[in-house]
Amino acid sequence: MHIPSRSNGWLRRCALGVVLLVAGCRSPQQDAYLVEQLRQMGDELNGARQQAADMQAQLDSLRTVVAKQDTLLTRIAGMAGIPR
Repeated sequence: MHIPSRSNGWLRRCALGVVLLVAGCRSPQQDAYLVEQLRQMGDELNGARQQAADMQAQLDSLRTVVAKQDTLLTRIAGMAGIPR
């Protein structure tokens, strides 16, 4: 049986349309899973930001301690007559 070329093009377009419709349908379960994954990723990013802020605070505190110790050592060396 011979199918005319005009019908052949129509069948191809219909098949393409069906494929696009099926590919375009998404499962609500997959959407919920994606939302959960994005929420978890956001939580992890917030945790990483908090950890970075804590580490910065510790670093600032250590810099203060080192500066105080440096000042103390400079004073002691000055009292002992040791040039810096």
